[in-house]
Order: sequence, then C-alpha cells, then structure tokens
Amino acid sequence: MSAVAGVGGEERSDYTREESREIRQRSLRLLGSLLRPERGRLIGSALMIVVSTGAQVAGPALIAYGIDAGLPALVAKHSSFVPVGVAFAAYLVCAIAGAVLAARFTVLAARISQAILLDLRTRVYRHAQLLSLEFHETYTSGRIIARQTSDLEAIRELLDSGITGLVRGVLYMVFTAIALVWLDPWSGVVLAASLVPLAFLTRWFQRRSQLAFRATRVYSARLIVHFVETMTGIRAVQAFRKEKRNEREYGQIVEDYRDANARAIKLYGLFDPGLIMIGNITVAVVLLIGGFRVIGGGLAIGALLAVVLYTRRFFDPMEEMATFYNSYQSAAAAAEKISGVLEEEPSVPDPGHPVDLWKASGGVDFDDVRFAYRDDRVVLPDFELHIPPGQTVALVGSTGAGKSTLAKLIARFYDPTVGAVRLDGVDLRDLHPKDLRRAIVMVTQEAYLFSGSVAENIALGKPGASRDEIVAAARAVGADEFIRLLPDGYDTDVNKRGGRVSAGQRQLLSFARAFLADPAVLILDEATASLDIPSERLVQQGLTTLLADRTAIIIAHRLSTVAIADRVLVMEHGRIVEDGTPEELIGGTGRFAALHAAWRDSLV
Repeated sequence: MSAVAGVGGEERSDYTREESREIRQRSLRLLGSLLRPERGRLIGSALMIVVSTGAQVAGPALIAYGIDAGLPALVAKHSSFVPVGVAFAAYLVCAIAGAVLAARFTVLAARISQAILLDLRTRVYRHAQLLSLEFHETYTSGRIIARQTSDLEAIRELLDSGITGLVRGVLYMVFTAIALVWLDPWSGVVLAASLVPLAFLTRWFQRRSQLAFRATRVYSARLIVHFVETMTGIRAVQAFRKEKRNEREYGQIVEDYRDANARAIKLYGLFDPGLIMIGNITVAVVLLIGGFRVIGGGLAIGALLAVVLYTRRFFDPMEEMATFYNSYQSAAAAAEKISGVLEEEPSVPDPGHPVDLWKASGGVDFDDVRFAYRDDRVVLPDFELHIPPGQTVALVGSTGAGKSTLAKLIARFYDPTVGAVRLDGVDLRDLHPKDLRRAIVMVTQEAYLFSGSVAENIALGKPGASRDEIVAAARAVGADEFIRLLPDGYDTDVNKRGGRVSAGQRQLLSFARAFLADPAVLILDEATASLDIPSERLVQQGLTTLLADRTAIIIAHRLSTVAIADRVLVMEHGRIVEDGTPEELIGGTGRFAALHAAWRDSLV
C-alpha cells in the first residue's frame, strides 16, 4: 500500500516536502486522465472565452476613442458623427458578442464538468470494488463514503464555478494589461510595480491556505467516518450506553473541524482586504501620474479615463480568484484523497496469463505456505495440507488459531506470503478470476443480503438464473417454505441488509445462493455461529443438501455442525495439531475429545 496515500491508517495533514510533491504529481496524473477525453470541448470553450473576454476588455478603449476622436469631430466646424457612431456601434457589438459567447462558454463548461464528475464518480466506485479484501479491512467504510460524497462535492464546486471564474479572471487580467500598456506605457509600469506586493501577498496566502484547507478535508473525513460508524453500530452503541461518550468524541471532532475552517477563513479575511488595498493604491497612483501628464499634454483625457478603468478592472478578478483559491485548496485536498484511492493496487492481482479451469473437481492443496498480515505477525508458518475432492473438512480451534485465514487463502481474498494454494493442481494466483469465483464460494456468518427481492438475492449465485432455478435452489436447502409465507413470496423486498427476515432465514437464503452457484469448493465461515437452536436445526437440514458431492471447508465452534464432516482438523497457532474423522478424535484423548466432552456436558 502507498504510505503517502495514508490509505491503511489515519488521515494526515502533516506531509513532508517529498510526500507533498508525490501527492501533487499523483493528483495531476488524475486530472490529466480526466481532461483527455474532453479535449475537443476544452478547445472549443477556450476559443469562446478568449473572444468573449477580448470583446469585454475592448470597452474602455472604445470609450477613449469616442471621447478623444469623437468629441472633437462633433465640435469641429464641419461636425461629423462618424467617430462617435463607430465607437457606439463597436461598443454595442462587443457587448452583445461578449455576453453571447460568455453564456455559451458557461453551458459548455458545465457539460465538461459534469462529464468529468461522472467519470470520476464511476472510477472511484469501480476501483473500490476491484481492490482486495485487505484494502477494505483497513480502509473504513466512512472514509470511502467521504471520498464519494464530500470530496467529490468539493471537486464539483471547483469545476462548476471556480475554474470558470479562474479562466475568465486570468484572461481578463492579461487582456487588460495589454490594453493598458498599449494606451499608456507609463501606466503599465505602475501596474507592473504593483505586481510585486501582489505576488508576495498571493504566495503568503497560497502556502498557508494549502495547509489550512488540507486540514479541513481531514477533519471533514473524520466527521463522516465517526457518524457512519456510530449509525452502523447503533445496536452496540445503545446496548453499551455509549451515546454520551460518542457525543463527546463527535463534539470534539466538530470543534476541530470548526477551528480548521476558522483558520482557513481568517487567512482569506487577511488576503481579500490586502488585494483591495493594493488595487486602490495602484489606481490612485495611475490617476495622479496620468493627471499631471494630461495637464502637460502627454496624455489625452479619454485615454486617462480608459487607463483608470483598466487599472481598476485589472484587480476586480483578483477578489474572484481569491474565492477560487478557497475552492481550489478544498478541491485539491479532496483530489489528493481520491487519487490515493485510485492509485491503490490490488494486493491480490489478476494473473497476467490466466489458466482456464472449466470444470473443477475440488482438490485443495497448501504447499509450503507461509502467511503473515504483517511482517511481525506470522499466522500460518510452514503450512501443508491436502484436501481431496468431495471431502467435507471441519476446522476447529481457539480464536486466532488461523482458521479464517485458511479460508481466506482458499477463497483467494489474500495470497500466501510464501508457497502456493492450489485448486486441482493449479496455483490460485494463475487461475482465471471467473473460474476461481465459479469454483470457490464462501458463505460467512453475516449472510449479507442486498436491498431487493428474495429472488434477486438468491440469483446472485448465478446471474441470469430463471425463476425455476431459483425456486429449485431454495427448495433444495429448505428455504422455499418460509419464502412462500412472506407477503410477496419470492418478490418480497428483504429491506436493508435483510431486515425483513430472521437470522436463520437469511442464512438459508445465503445457502440457496451458494447452491445455485454450484461451486466445486464451498467454504462455510462460522455460518451457524449466530443462530439459535431451532434456527440451527433448520439450517442443518439445508447444509446436508448443500455439502453433497462437493469439497467443503467448515469453520465452526459448534460441534453439532462439525459432526457432519468427514474429517476434522484441530488448529493452534497456525498449525494442525489433530487430524482425523470426528469419531476417531472423539474416541481419543486430544483437544477435540476434550471439546466434545465439554459440549456434551453442556447439553445435560
């Protein structure tokens, strides 16, 4: 994972210079990839805004021409309205052309920004799904939600108004400076001198606001993370009366967010008046020098009026650009976070030259496997295991023994640090992803159901399955009876996360989904751990059908589930300490026999 991105850990705002440089380059790469598809529209909008700005800037010069050439022609012995008429007509044409082109530019710029946002939003969603389980186990759901909500909203604000204002402002200032120098070079010198304090002020604001706005994005993300985690875990919050402590923690984050925003606003509160002061002083100096030159005959009165207008207008966009800089810093900080997610590489990559395995028999082998989540935490040291096709294996052991890690390696949610996990002799790292997901299916304790109908949730096991196939799968695992009792049968909406059905019913639906998928290898990770006795008995009937004629790995603490296995592996500290049939191990004197005796006594 990228250390700079901070994806695996806490969001940061105190980056080193090298880290900041790398982050900026990463964000620029993202921006470039977003702009490339819009090259044609960008060129068209650029032409529109150049012509529009030029037409708007021409106004004071035309006024100067009307005064200095038109008025003398009117008062002459043979008065002529031509110069005034030309100035009036040109001013009117420029005003209309500038307004029409500006309107067209605004519409086109909005289309470009919406296209970029659509692309970016789709990229984040698609890429987050492709990232490995390791990423999602370390990157909290609240933070990924922040990427899709507040961060994208900050970029939207910049694209919708900020960039348009910046482009107009820069062009307006450049064209205004050119017109000013053309009318009166001395006024251009005064304007150039004003750029020195302006550059110092802008640089001061840029450096401090960059840190300030990055901090606001960090605290904004923390705010969303805390809120999402509280609402997601509301049962635990209320069960352990954590409301008051959550209020204090949330209140502190809100305070930090408010203080970060206050610091950013304070910087703008100093920058904006500084711009106004520099602009007013420059206008005063231009007027003073120009006035003396008019008295001395070195400058026409109309030209003086024009250069004063140009000088004043030169600083007008600066205030708008200061507002843009606020949006820019916020969006830049957001782009840093989004680009960090998009540059994350899956820790379980797809093979470069995949091996097809159209029909798997289900043989699983661990060859000299060593696995560690971190370098200092080895979970499976030098692990060897052979599971023949069609065998049901139960994994038993204390918490942290490595059972779930074993299951994740078989499902290829992780890759071994050393060695290989093979399916029918093929290294899982070489197996085509579609064949891997078709051959190996995991059913977890959570039995996650998505919003939608019962039939749609079962059909996840086989996209495009017919209603008859869905019903047959439900009937095979014993779920058909309760489904038909639901208000709309198979068309009943299960609500968020399956809230309309019980835990046992959710598990049966997940079994039906797995049955429909018809995998060669089925992994049950604590699939009955959260069920009561009646629900477990209901699920056990479905299990018998589900496990038939396929390789199965069952992780269970309940020995009633273990009893249906052909083979039991007792694990401790990442090693197999007992291996045999349930009857052999129960009749022995090892750990499984002790576990079974304790379980039997608990039933008395």
